[in-house]
Amino acid sequence: MAELDALDRRLIDTYQRGLPLCERPFAAMAERLGVSEAQVIERLQLLQQGQVLSRVGPVFDHARAGASLLAAVSVPEAERDAVAAAINRSPGVNHNYAREHRYNLWFVMTAADENQLEARLEALEEELGWPLLRLPMVEGYHIDLGFPIPWDELEAP
Repeated sequence: MAELDALDRRLIDTYQRGLPLCERPFAAMAERLGVSEAQVIERLQLLQQGQVLSRVGPVFDHARAGASLLAAVSVPEAERDAVAAAINRSPGVNHNYAREHRYNLWFVMTAADENQLEARLEALEEELGWPLLRLPMVEGYHIDLGFPIPWDELEAP
């Protein structure tokens, strides 16, 4: 595990939830933590580079913010990386991951509304030349991934 100082730990503990929704969220975080905006940005970048954090950003309820859909595509393994890159370039894609399954690429696409979402999916399907499996959400579940970190226990030899 990377060496984390008090500021790193405070950033992680304070902002697992509740990222400020304002024009300059990092400045708001910095003010609350008593440091500069530049320090917050630098620390978050270092934590991501060190793979302590994988992502910094809000999580939205897409059903309230527009339309979204989980989709999957089955492509030959030799084409997987190229297809994944094409999916990543598509507007509205916010997750894209490989799976060990016949449908070996899964992604979430979002849009302002259902019509725009379907147009994006159709355009991507045409670009890829592979049919997309559309998996609309039937029921949503909230899984809170924030948790208290027992820093003292992690340091014990």
